[in-house]
Amino acid sequence: MSTKDFIEKDYYKVLGVPKDATEAEIKKAYRKLAREFHPDANKGNAKAEERFKEISEANDILGDPKKRKEYDEARALFGSGGFRPGPGAGGGSFNFDLGDLFRGAQGGQAGAGGFGGGLGDVFGGLFNRGGAGTTRTQPRRGQDIESEVTLSFTEAIEGATVPLRMSSQQPCKACSGTGDKNGTPRVCPTCVGTGQVARGSGGGFSLTDPCPDCKGRGLIAEHACDVCKGSGRAKSSRTMQVRIPAGVSDGQRIRLRGKGAPGERGGPAGDLYVVVHVGTHPVFGRKGDNLTVTVPVTFAEAALGGEVRVPTLGGPPVTLKLPPGTPNGRTMRARGKGAVRKDGTRGDLLVTVEVSVPGDLSGKARDALEAYREATADEDPRADLFQAAKGA
Repeated sequence: MSTKDFIEKDYYKVLGVPKDATEAEIKKAYRKLAREFHPDANKGNAKAEERFKEISEANDILGDPKKRKEYDEARALFGSGGFRPGPGAGGGSFNFDLGDLFRGAQGGQAGAGGFGGGLGDVFGGLFNRGGAGTTRTQPRRGQDIESEVTLSFTEAIEGATVPLRMSSQQPCKACSGTGDKNGTPRVCPTCVGTGQVARGSGGGFSLTDPCPDCKGRGLIAEHACDVCKGSGRAKSSRTMQVRIPAGVSDGQRIRLRGKGAPGERGGPAGDLYVVVHVGTHPVFGRKGDNLTVTVPVTFAEAALGGEVRVPTLGGPPVTLKLPPGTPNGRTMRARGKGAVRKDGTRGDLLVTVEVSVPGDLSGKARDALEAYREATADEDPRADLFQAAKGA
């Protein structure tokens, strides 16, 4: 990225947050946009992919307090349209090289307009450059990686360790990340190892771009590696054993620090985000930390009361006592038989009673029901219904 592009880009606008947004607000906005425009969710959509890169770039700056401070200072000094004269400058023209600002400390002189060489360190951090006069690029944090895993209903409740195959760009093993098959790359003569070159933009300004000869690496491979073609990076696959904690829910996003793509030039690795998908269960359902189950009971059990055995997930059955006159659809609670909470305790098992109506009756059962119908002929369960309908 050139200095001009960097200054003119409004990263706050990219993420849709105000300039005084908190770190939490920036993180929330980034996650929402990243999910919406992630390439995996927009396969073949070049615009979405470009938007995702733009969002990631904005988060890389605004999500780091130090980079954000430097970015704000740079835009305050130069503005979004280039250099702005300070008080007392009048209407005269200014003819100076932005490269002087980066090199001021090296030459011991302030840049035109009275700015010291300290700005070299300000922009150095943002563009992964060292301070003025250095030829080594700074360490760079590895990219965050997002993956998905599908668990069974029981695995999600009890927790599970699952293998996860990851693919990412890592230092090429064939050339040890040098890009040269002999492991002896030379310093780029064009940028003298900085990875950047200055270019004029008219009006005396000089802006920086990635070096076209070394592609911003600062090194040139005399004998390009056959595997990475001189880039120093190669696609690598690895299988990790990832522990999914008990009680995860469908769609939950788990962050594993330092398990993402490796950093560059000694920088720390990025993070791995695992999105969990949970399958269904033929018997149990879930409401938050509680599990649910529907248990059929006979008419006699509901009317006369009794004890009913209820299955639990992964444990022995429990016995619930039905009070006489239990209506169809009533829900009872078996405490501590639900999903695992964050504090290690368990939710409850919610048991819903469903009165089962037999499809076939034996002669003896039919006679008993006929007798019951005659005994309750004077009772009309719909009387209140019609009374209420008339009064409405």
